[in-house]
Amino acid sequence: MNTSKESAAPSAAEQLRGWFTGRLPDDWFEGAPEIVVDREEITIIGHLAGPAEAAAGQQAEAAEPGDQDAEAAPPADAAAEADSAAAAAALGRARRFREETRDARIEMAREVEHMFDRKVSWGVICEGRKVMFTTLSVPVMTRLRQSERRVLDTLVDAGVARSRSDALAWCVRLVGEHEDAWLSELRDALRRVEQVRSAGPQA
Repeated sequence: MNTSKESAAPSAAEQLRGWFTGRLPDDWFEGAPEIVVDREEITIIGHLAGPAEAAAGQQAEAAEPGDQDAEAAPPADAAAEADSAAAAAALGRARRFREETRDARIEMAREVEHMFDRKVSWGVICEGRKVMFTTLSVPVMTRLRQSERRVLDTLVDAGVARSRSDALAWCVRLVGEHEDAWLSELRDALRRVEQVRSAGPQA
């Protein structure tokens, strides 16, 4: 029995990435979106063109070449005001994208849920700011020893988290932020294990 084609079959994650690459409209995002897959959820995060370039162009046209007038210098807090304006513009751009693409995203999500039996979440990154539209919250059952429960209770007592479950989610986020390289290596190792397993003897 020839198993070369079976062993070369793409994984579910690869199928999803290929499907979205062909299905997503070309003018939605700048470059390929980030697609994150786990057992319950598929998250698509795309980069939106920000308004910063257009604003910078307008400022350059308004400025006179060689103008060194000290009295015309911007106020000291101009940078903070510009950053606040950029943040508001990025959020506005994200909201506009969410409203304009709502029907198409719902249709794609239904197709994916039917084919891959996973929920779909969406998000965008604009001007370096990430905005998530929908996310799936999945309860996780775990057994913790007293010393581990005390860590969670300390976070709750200190006001860092509202509850033990919130504190546990905070700890997971903290590990994800500070151990990204190690987690990436671990995911790569798991992918290699999956490839070796798929190349094994077929029943």
